Amino acid sequence: MSYKIIGDSCLDLTDELKKDPRFQMVPLTLQVDNTQVIDDETFDQKSFLKLVKASPNCPKTACPSPETFKKAYECPEEDIYVITLSSHLSGTYNSAVLAKGLYEEEHGPKNIKVIDSWSASAGELNIALYIEELCESGMEFEQVCREAEKFKEDMRTYFVLESLDTLRKNGRLTGLQAFFATTLNIKPVMGAIEGVIIKEDQARGFHKALGKMCDYAKKNIKAPEEKRAVIAHCNNPEGARVVKEELMKRANFKEIVITETAGVATVYANDGGVILAC
Repeated sequence: MSYKIIGDSCLDLTDELKKDPRFQMVPLTLQVDNTQVIDDETFDQKSFLKLVKASPNCPKTACPSPETFKKAYECPEEDIYVITLSSHLSGTYNSAVLAKGLYEEEHGPKNIKVIDSWSASAGELNIALYIEELCESGMEFEQVCREAEKFKEDMRTYFVLESLDTLRKNGRLTGLQAFFATTLNIKPVMGAIEGVIIKEDQARGFHKALGKMCDYAKKNIKAPEEKRAVIAHCNNPEGARVVKEELMKRANFKEIVITETAGVATVYANDGGVILAC
Protein backbone atom coordinates (compact mmCIF):
# COMPACT_ATOMS: atom_id res chain seq x y z
CA MET A 1 0.00 0.00 0.00
CA SER A 2 1.22 3.49 -0.80
CA TYR A 3 1.46 5.89 2.13
CA LYS A 4 2.14 9.49 3.07
CA ILE A 5 3.20 10.96 6.42
CA ILE A 6 1.83 14.45 6.95
CA GLY A 7 3.03 16.65 9.79
CA ASP A 8 2.31 20.13 10.97
CA SER A 9 5.34 22.40 10.79
CA CYS A 10 6.47 21.41 14.28
CA LEU A 11 7.53 18.06 12.81
CA ASP A 12 11.16 19.05 12.37
CA LEU A 13 12.32 16.98 9.42
CA THR A 14 15.99 16.55 8.61
CA ASP A 15 17.26 18.12 5.37
CA GLU A 16 17.22 14.67 3.74
CA LEU A 17 13.61 13.95 4.73
CA LYS A 18 12.47 17.34 3.43
CA LYS A 19 13.30 16.02 -0.05
CA ASP A 20 11.42 12.74 0.49
CA PRO A 21 8.02 12.80 -1.29
CA ARG A 22 6.55 10.46 1.33
CA PHE A 23 6.61 13.35 3.82
CA GLN A 24 4.52 16.51 3.60
CA MET A 25 4.28 19.53 5.90
CA VAL A 26 1.24 21.68 6.69
CA PRO A 27 2.50 25.03 8.03
CA LEU A 28 1.38 26.97 11.06
CA THR A 29 1.51 30.77 11.09
CA LEU A 30 3.76 32.62 13.54
CA GLN A 31 3.17 36.15 14.76
CA VAL A 32 5.47 38.58 16.51
CA ASP A 33 3.61 41.82 17.23
CA ASN A 34 2.28 42.90 13.80
CA THR A 35 4.57 40.64 11.76
CA GLN A 36 3.24 37.32 10.46
CA VAL A 37 5.52 34.52 9.30
CA ILE A 38 4.47 31.34 7.49
CA ASP A 39 6.34 28.38 8.92
CA ASP A 40 7.23 26.73 5.61
CA GLU A 41 10.39 26.33 3.53
CA THR A 42 10.78 30.13 3.45
CA PHE A 43 11.21 30.35 7.25
CA ASP A 44 14.34 32.31 8.19
CA GLN A 45 15.30 31.35 11.72
CA LYS A 46 17.91 34.07 12.28
CA SER A 47 15.55 36.86 11.20
CA PHE A 48 12.73 35.40 13.29
CA LEU A 49 14.92 35.18 16.41
CA LYS A 50 15.83 38.84 15.96
CA LEU A 51 12.14 39.76 15.82
CA VAL A 52 11.43 37.74 18.97
CA LYS A 53 14.36 39.23 20.88
CA ALA A 54 13.36 42.79 19.96
CA SER A 55 9.73 42.37 21.03
CA PRO A 56 8.50 42.73 24.64
CA ASN A 57 5.69 40.32 23.81
CA CYS A 58 5.65 36.54 23.51
CA PRO A 59 5.37 35.25 19.91
CA LYS A 60 2.11 33.50 19.00
CA THR A 61 1.24 30.61 16.74
CA ALA A 62 -1.91 29.92 14.71
CA CYS A 63 -2.81 26.42 13.61
CA PRO A 64 -3.58 25.51 9.98
CA SER A 65 -7.22 25.58 8.92
CA PRO A 66 -9.14 22.30 8.44
CA GLU A 67 -9.37 23.17 4.75
CA THR A 68 -5.55 23.21 4.50
CA PHE A 69 -5.33 19.72 6.00
CA LYS A 70 -8.21 18.51 3.82
CA LYS A 71 -6.31 19.60 0.73
CA ALA A 72 -3.28 17.63 1.93
CA TYR A 73 -5.45 14.51 2.25
CA GLU A 74 -6.44 14.83 -1.42
CA CYS A 75 -3.38 12.92 -2.57
CA PRO A 76 -3.13 9.61 -4.46
CA GLU A 77 -1.57 7.70 -1.56
CA GLU A 78 -3.90 5.13 0.01
CA ASP A 79 -2.77 5.39 3.65
CA ILE A 80 -2.34 8.78 5.32
CA TYR A 81 -0.70 9.26 8.72
CA VAL A 82 -0.97 12.72 10.26
CA ILE A 83 1.24 13.73 13.21
CA THR A 84 0.46 16.93 15.11
CA LEU A 85 1.82 19.06 17.88
CA SER A 86 0.45 18.17 21.33
CA SER A 87 -3.19 19.19 21.65
CA HIS A 88 -2.23 20.81 24.98
CA LEU A 89 -0.15 23.33 23.05
CA SER A 90 -2.09 23.91 19.84
CA GLY A 91 -5.41 23.42 18.07
CA THR A 92 -3.65 21.69 15.19
CA TYR A 93 -4.82 18.20 16.20
CA ASN A 94 -8.47 19.27 16.28
CA SER A 95 -8.08 20.98 12.91
CA ALA A 96 -6.61 17.83 11.36
CA VAL A 97 -9.39 15.64 12.80
CA LEU A 98 -12.08 18.02 11.54
CA ALA A 99 -10.43 17.94 8.10
CA LYS A 100 -10.73 14.15 8.02
CA GLY A 101 -14.49 14.44 8.48
CA LEU A 102 -14.73 17.11 5.80
CA TYR A 103 -12.69 14.99 3.38
CA GLU A 104 -14.83 11.89 3.91
CA GLU A 105 -18.07 13.86 3.52
CA GLU A 106 -16.87 14.98 0.10
CA HIS A 107 -14.86 12.00 -1.14
CA GLY A 108 -15.92 9.00 0.95
CA PRO A 109 -13.86 6.83 3.35
CA LYS A 110 -10.07 6.84 3.25
CA ASN A 111 -7.38 5.45 5.55
CA ILE A 112 -6.49 8.61 7.49
CA LYS A 113 -5.00 8.35 10.98
CA VAL A 114 -4.49 11.57 12.97
CA ILE A 115 -2.06 11.22 15.89
CA ASP A 116 -1.81 13.71 18.74
CA SER A 117 1.92 13.37 19.37
CA TRP A 118 1.72 14.52 23.02
CA SER A 119 5.01 16.09 22.01
CA ALA A 120 6.63 18.48 19.55
CA SER A 121 9.62 18.77 17.23
CA ALA A 122 11.94 15.85 18.00
CA GLY A 123 9.02 13.82 19.36
CA GLU A 124 6.96 14.26 16.21
CA LEU A 125 9.94 13.27 14.08
CA ASN A 126 10.56 10.18 16.19
CA ILE A 127 6.96 9.05 15.65
CA ALA A 128 7.20 9.79 11.92
CA LEU A 129 10.37 7.72 11.53
CA TYR A 130 8.77 4.84 13.42
CA ILE A 131 5.70 4.93 11.17
CA GLU A 132 7.99 4.97 8.12
CA GLU A 133 9.71 1.81 9.39
CA LEU A 134 6.39 0.03 9.93
CA CYS A 135 5.08 1.00 6.49
CA GLU A 136 8.27 -0.08 4.76
CA SER A 137 8.00 -3.46 6.51
CA GLY A 138 4.65 -4.02 4.76
CA MET A 139 2.49 -3.72 7.87
CA GLU A 140 -1.22 -3.10 7.28
CA PHE A 141 -2.78 0.30 8.03
CA GLU A 142 -4.76 -0.67 11.14
CA GLN A 143 -1.78 -2.37 12.74
CA VAL A 144 0.48 0.59 11.97
CA CYS A 145 -2.07 2.82 13.72
CA ARG A 146 -2.10 0.62 16.83
CA GLU A 147 1.70 0.34 16.98
CA ALA A 148 2.16 4.10 16.46
CA GLU A 149 -0.19 4.89 19.35
CA LYS A 150 1.71 2.48 21.63
CA PHE A 151 5.00 4.03 20.55
CA LYS A 152 3.70 7.53 21.33
CA GLU A 153 2.55 6.47 24.80
CA ASP A 154 5.97 4.97 25.63
CA MET A 155 8.02 7.87 24.25
CA ARG A 156 9.26 10.67 26.52
CA THR A 157 10.21 14.21 25.49
CA TYR A 158 12.63 16.51 27.33
CA PHE A 159 14.08 19.94 26.65
CA VAL A 160 16.57 22.41 28.09
CA LEU A 161 16.30 26.14 27.46
CA GLU A 162 19.35 28.32 27.01
CA SER A 163 17.18 31.45 27.21
CA LEU A 164 14.29 31.92 29.66
CA ASP A 165 13.00 34.93 27.74
CA THR A 166 9.92 33.18 26.34
CA LEU A 167 8.93 31.86 29.77
CA ARG A 168 9.24 35.38 31.14
CA LYS A 169 7.23 36.93 28.31
CA ASN A 170 4.37 34.42 28.53
CA GLY A 171 4.05 34.91 32.28
CA ARG A 172 5.36 31.50 33.38
CA LEU A 173 8.36 33.12 35.02
CA THR A 174 8.21 36.35 37.03
CA GLY A 175 10.77 39.07 36.54
CA LEU A 176 12.33 38.24 39.92
CA GLN A 177 12.56 34.54 39.11
CA ALA A 178 14.05 35.35 35.72
CA PHE A 179 16.59 37.66 37.36
CA PHE A 180 17.79 35.04 39.83
CA ALA A 181 17.79 32.28 37.22
CA THR A 182 19.86 34.41 34.85
CA THR A 183 22.23 35.70 37.54
CA LEU A 184 22.84 32.22 38.96
CA ASN A 185 22.88 30.61 35.49
CA ILE A 186 20.07 28.24 36.46
CA LYS A 187 18.73 26.19 33.54
CA PRO A 188 15.49 24.20 33.87
CA VAL A 189 15.24 20.63 32.60
CA MET A 190 11.71 20.29 31.26
CA GLY A 191 9.70 17.27 30.24
CA ALA A 192 6.27 16.27 29.00
CA ILE A 193 3.83 13.69 30.34
CA GLU A 194 0.90 12.93 28.02
CA GLY A 195 1.54 16.25 26.32
CA VAL A 196 1.57 18.36 29.49
CA ILE A 197 4.82 20.27 30.08
CA ILE A 198 6.42 19.76 33.50
CA LYS A 199 9.67 20.78 35.14
CA GLU A 200 11.81 17.71 35.78
CA ASP A 201 14.84 19.34 37.38
CA GLN A 202 17.30 22.19 37.05
CA ALA A 203 21.05 22.67 36.97
CA ARG A 204 23.57 25.45 37.25
CA GLY A 205 24.95 25.83 33.75
CA PHE A 206 23.62 24.77 30.37
CA HIS A 207 25.91 21.77 29.83
CA LYS A 208 25.11 20.38 33.28
CA ALA A 209 21.41 20.71 32.48
CA LEU A 210 21.93 18.79 29.23
CA GLY A 211 23.67 16.04 31.21
CA LYS A 212 20.75 15.85 33.64
CA MET A 213 18.34 15.64 30.71
CA CYS A 214 20.28 12.63 29.42
CA ASP A 215 20.17 11.08 32.90
CA TYR A 216 16.37 11.29 32.86
CA ALA A 217 16.26 9.80 29.37
CA LYS A 218 18.43 6.85 30.45
CA LYS A 219 16.38 6.33 33.60
CA ASN A 220 13.03 6.24 31.82
CA ILE A 221 13.83 4.27 28.67
CA LYS A 222 13.62 0.50 28.33
CA ALA A 223 15.70 -1.47 25.81
CA PRO A 224 17.53 1.55 24.35
CA GLU A 225 19.29 -0.72 21.86
CA GLU A 226 15.90 -1.08 20.14
CA LYS A 227 15.10 2.64 20.25
CA ARG A 228 15.95 5.76 18.31
CA ALA A 229 16.79 9.04 20.04
CA VAL A 230 15.97 12.26 18.20
CA ILE A 231 17.63 15.55 19.12
CA ALA A 232 16.38 18.89 17.79
CA HIS A 233 18.20 22.15 18.40
CA CYS A 234 17.39 25.81 17.90
CA ASN A 235 20.51 27.47 16.51
CA ASN A 236 22.69 25.32 18.75
CA PRO A 237 24.48 22.49 16.89
CA GLU A 238 27.10 22.32 19.65
CA GLY A 239 24.42 21.65 22.26
CA ALA A 240 22.96 18.88 20.10
CA ARG A 241 26.42 17.34 19.71
CA VAL A 242 26.91 17.38 23.50
CA VAL A 243 23.57 15.62 24.03
CA LYS A 244 24.46 12.96 21.46
CA GLU A 245 27.80 12.31 23.15
CA GLU A 246 26.22 12.18 26.61
CA LEU A 247 23.55 9.76 25.41
CA MET A 248 26.19 7.50 23.87
CA LYS A 249 27.96 7.35 27.24
CA ARG A 250 24.78 6.23 28.96
CA ALA A 251 23.08 3.85 26.55
CA ASN A 252 23.54 1.99 23.28
CA PHE A 253 20.74 3.50 21.17
CA LYS A 254 19.87 1.92 17.84
CA GLU A 255 20.23 5.33 16.21
CA ILE A 256 20.63 8.97 17.21
CA VAL A 257 19.22 11.56 14.80
CA ILE A 258 19.93 15.30 14.96
CA THR A 259 17.69 17.89 13.32
CA GLU A 260 17.11 21.64 13.46
CA THR A 261 13.97 23.39 14.66
CA ALA A 262 11.70 25.16 12.20
CA GLY A 263 9.45 28.03 13.25
CA VAL A 264 7.03 26.54 15.77
CA ALA A 265 9.68 24.74 17.81
CA THR A 266 11.82 27.88 17.63
CA VAL A 267 8.96 29.74 19.34
CA TYR A 268 8.90 27.23 22.20
CA ALA A 269 12.60 26.41 22.51
CA ASN A 270 13.91 29.93 21.82
CA ASP A 271 17.48 30.62 20.79
CA GLY A 272 19.79 27.81 21.97
CA GLY A 273 17.17 25.37 23.18
CA VAL A 274 17.69 21.61 22.79
CA ILE A 275 14.89 19.00 22.61
CA LEU A 276 15.26 15.25 23.08
CA ALA A 277 12.74 12.50 22.37
CA CYS A 278 13.30 8.79 22.92
